[in-house]
Amino acid sequence: QVQVVESGGGLVQAGGSLNLSCTVSGRNSDDYGLGWFRHAPGKSREGVLCMKWSGGSVTYTDSVKGRFTISRDNDRERAKSTLYLRMNSLKPEDTAMYYCAAEWLGDCAGSWDGAYWGQGTQVTVSS
Repeated sequence: QVQVVESGGGLVQAGGSLNLSCTVSGRNSDDYGLGWFRHAPGKSREGVLCMKWSGGSVTYTDSVKGRFTISRDNDRERAKSTLYLRMNSLKPEDTAMYYCAAEWLGDCAGSWDGAYWGQGTQVTVSS
């Protein structure tokens, strides 16, 4: 079992940047696939970007290509992994609650039904 906590959301003007962080704490946290998802009012939750437990990333939505990047640091000694989301050239349509999820041995291709989820961090982009 791991704990997932997101941080870094806020209000930014269109064209601006934000960095989100997701701290995953627990034994073998580096053996989890980690993903960013977002949920905007009136829309379904959508995947944004994901990093596989074994390495490599997957982009779930074309609208963030070239603007968002994902990276990860693993600290097995401290039983902690941190997932980052760098968001550039933000648009009003990026406004959403952003969630981080951790899935055991996740390869970014599953349903995430058995994943551990954080509480989310709000990103608001003004026009």
